[in-house]
Amino acid sequence: MSTVDADRPETTFPKIVPPDEQAHRQAVARHAQLTKPAGSLGRLEELGVWISACQGTCPPRPFARPRVVLFAGDHGVAAEGVSAYPSEVTEQMVTNFLTGGAAVNVAATNADATVRVVDIAVATDTPSLIAAHKVRRSSGAINREDALSEAETTAAIAAGRAIADEEIDGGADLLIAGDMGIGNTTVSAVLIAALTDTEPVAVVGRGTGIDDAGWMRKAAVIRDALRRARPVAGDPLALLRVAGGADIAAVSGFLAQAAARRTPVLLDGLAVGAAALIAEELAPNARKWWLAGHRSAEPAHALVLDQLDLTPLLDLGMRLGEGAGALAALPLLTLSCRVLAEMATFEEAGVTGPTSD
Repeated sequence: MSTVDADRPETTFPKIVPPDEQAHRQAVARHAQLTKPAGSLGRLEELGVWISACQGTCPPRPFARPRVVLFAGDHGVAAEGVSAYPSEVTEQMVTNFLTGGAAVNVAATNADATVRVVDIAVATDTPSLIAAHKVRRSSGAINREDALSEAETTAAIAAGRAIADEEIDGGADLLIAGDMGIGNTTVSAVLIAALTDTEPVAVVGRGTGIDDAGWMRKAAVIRDALRRARPVAGDPLALLRVAGGADIAAVSGFLAQAAARRTPVLLDGLAVGAAALIAEELAPNARKWWLAGHRSAEPAHALVLDQLDLTPLLDLGMRLGEGAGALAALPLLTLSCRVLAEMATFEEAGVTGPTSD
């Protein structure tokens, strides 16, 4: 078992078992038999092999129920003017998600995925349908106070684990975590800087599109929050409590539990990336079950990808969050499955294979 906190089982994850090596070898061997020059489909071949290993079978099955879980939560730092939008937009966007009007809804439809919205820390009341796992209203302003109490940190991680279990038990065979919360790029930047030992100025991005004055305010907030975060950077639970948020903590639990349940995850951008760094601390080698859907335009996201040793599938300059970047990449996973499963072999097609030396 993990030794993160043996006294709190909600934050203790089992040892992560990597994807199946035998299925991996079988997929590599099958690719060598398909009617194409070896390696000619580039990363599509690697993706298909990875999916085979995750599913423990070759050829892999196209995903039957890819599922986006969108974690919504407010952050006290929004009051510091770090975003181009006011904090009430979080609640308004939750309504937009539920009525199908957001980018994540369009992207999910395009990728044959479905979307679930959960309120983890929205500052106002939301429909009971999405608030079953709510931890609190908003998280603290991390530049001057803790984001959460110890009990709330534990509760948020437990919520993320429970949500992952609900989705996997309901048949989800690929998970995507999305995020919505004004101020969450500021919080994410602080966590990433603390975990990668990076200076504040290197992680400050434009977020929702702030101007230069907003960027300076955001930089000051990140600087002050990072002073509070650095002393606890070696303890993922303490770091979430001091400088995180209930939504980020819940996503961390969600990602770690997906790996524990041997379910592949397609990661999105900055906020999910910050949670992924925490999840890897909570459950070492969880990253073996993750792919990076895209590279965010936020500068701190590059640090996440480097730390987790993940190469993104897309680089489109996106910085929306919501899971939209991961969903843009999902059709590539579908294609990689179908290539490995449906292409003919040289023998089946009656095509002469490569000559041997």
